[in-house]
Amino acid sequence: MSDNYEPSPWEPIADHVQQYLDTDGEQGGVWEGAPIIVLSTTGAKSGKLRRTPLIRVKVGDDYLVIASMGGAPSHPNWYRNIEAHPEVTIQDRAEVHEMIARTADDSERAELWPAATAVWPAYDEYVTKTDRVIPLVICSPR
Repeated sequence: MSDNYEPSPWEPIADHVQQYLDTDGEQGGVWEGAPIIVLSTTGAKSGKLRRTPLIRVKVGDDYLVIASMGGAPSHPNWYRNIEAHPEVTIQDRAEVHEMIARTADDSERAELWPAATAVWPAYDEYVTKTDRVIPLVICSPR
């Protein structure tokens, strides 16, 4: 599958992912004080392997990933990838987890949102910057 990997066209993200993977998160495992995971998805249109560094939010065996894009008006590409291909991989430091991703429903989102903001309080600010509902994605073990 890594032969099919297409790094982010944005060099800082591509470099962050590579540094994280090369060191099992020893480098790149913390960003602005928050822990980081690397989410691997399959491109919705391209079918290519895509990797994205995201804030680590773990609740039990599940990982939560927030499609905030800093409060931008549209969803990030990785979220579109999950909608098309929910089988994902999460690398949490040296651990690699095969997961199934799904968007939380309204009640789940309300219940789990505080876990996300406990790790990254800015998520609450991002909500005020956009008219869209920022998806909270639950990634559960396959």
